[in-house]
Amino acid sequence: MKSVWYIIFNPVSGGGKNKKTITTIKKLLVSHQLRFDFISTEYTHHEKLLVEKAIVNGYRKFICIGGDGTLHHMVNGIMNQNQIATEKISLAVIPIGTGNDWVKNYNISSNPAKAIQTIIKNKVIYQDIGSIVFKESQQEEFFMNAAGIGFDAFVVKNIASFSKWGSLAYIFAALSSLKVYQPHQFILKTEKDNFNSKMFLISIGLCKFSGSGMQLTDYKRHENGFFDITYISNIKILQVIRHIFKLYLGGINKIKESQCFREKTINTVNNHSSYIQADGELLGKGDVSISLIPKAIQFIIS
Repeated sequence: MKSVWYIIFNPVSGGGKNKKTITTIKKLLVSHQLRFDFISTEYTHHEKLLVEKAIVNGYRKFICIGGDGTLHHMVNGIMNQNQIATEKISLAVIPIGTGNDWVKNYNISSNPAKAIQTIIKNKVIYQDIGSIVFKESQQEEFFMNAAGIGFDAFVVKNIASFSKWGSLAYIFAALSSLKVYQPHQFILKTEKDNFNSKMFLISIGLCKFSGSGMQLTDYKRHENGFFDITYISNIKILQVIRHIFKLYLGGINKIKESQCFREKTINTVNNHSSYIQADGELLGKGDVSISLIPKAIQFIIS
């Protein structure tokens, strides 16, 4: 087993504006006598393959330099490999992305020097991870922050057109998507209940923030070992616009059209048209089974 950190840098994170920051980060790491091997991604989803190969080669400690997308693909690399139990892998983050929702949950600074101090202090938690399995193809995707079905996934589909707005891209994409979004009817099955209506939004959260700082679940009631789930149907566009700021202030449970609850598993039936996203990555459409894997990975937090 190698004791050095394996660092993966996504040069596209943050709109590709952070390449100069890497020189500073490397100097800081060296000044703190942290031993590391460094590699840059070369294409989309490259992180996953890099992590899988690194684990085969004996690495057990990883640093993500990027945003939520980079972290998402690294998590998928850890969860997909079969060399070692996932809970024996450590993962830290130096955030340089646009949204950076996962790090907000753990107060990890976007200042590289402070983020490196967090790594040095080595405060570790074992976080739950979500699994999404597409029933038709049996394709499995993992997520560490939040997944969504319906409107927020439709926003992710359209967000590239607003990338120049940085952290405001999600809100502009959301407002634009409201003009054309059509909720679709399918069945949501939970351990306790079934919902059968036109679904505006289903949010499945492990952490507090998604969509560049929005709070789409009632995280105040969070309990490890459970997803925080929000289900919204039969809501009018004007109502969504009127309540938009509640989504940033933790008031999702005050919207009368929303239902907030906790579950370990959910399933969809007859979902032919609603998009699905995980950690801001668009996955596609279709029926899925979503389940929770408790305490799956060691994360280093503030």
